[in-house]
Amino acid sequence: MKFVHAIEGLSLWVGRAFGWCILILTLSVSYEVFVRYVLNAPTVWAFDMMIQMYGALFLMCGAYALAQDTHVRADVVYRLLPVKVQAGMDFLLYFLFFFPGVLALVWFGYEIAADSWRYKEVSFNSPASIQIYFFKSLIPVAGALLLIQGAAELVRCVMTMRTGIWPERLADVKETEDLLSEADLNEIAAIHSDENQPR
Repeated sequence: MKFVHAIEGLSLWVGRAFGWCILILTLSVSYEVFVRYVLNAPTVWAFDMMIQMYGALFLMCGAYALAQDTHVRADVVYRLLPVKVQAGMDFLLYFLFFFPGVLALVWFGYEIAADSWRYKEVSFNSPASIQIYFFKSLIPVAGALLLIQGAAELVRCVMTMRTGIWPERLADVKETEDLLSEADLNEIAAIHSDENQPR
């Protein structure tokens, strides 16, 4: 678990760090709307800033989402299976689909980033000719983080196949609906414990 939690800790740290892109994205959109529609003086850089911030957020938070088990999963049948079978399926599917796709992302992402740096590539859609080779460098980095987190997920699957229990993940922020659901369950448990108290 130290190995798994060390990798999850890295994924959480990177995800939180790049989560600040949302603030930058929000501020740049708000600024652009204000200057465009109130001052009638649109910028030439805000659109490019928005694209790069959103792209960076999307790329660099993939390992975070995997570490928190928040990727979308079509689990209509999966959730009905025994835990050891779920872990075995995950283990197999990581090798069949996840790792080949992520290795391709790292390999071709590196080629794309290297070419972009060689040409000092700028955005041809941008009136400001914004450099995009920094942004393209994130492609192989994101793939490498996914590979590392995928290794932790494999270890988690092996542990689950042995014990029949999914190991705990490092806790981070939760969605509001999850918090409300937990609060409801705690309230129901409290009511039941009060009913079972001797009078």
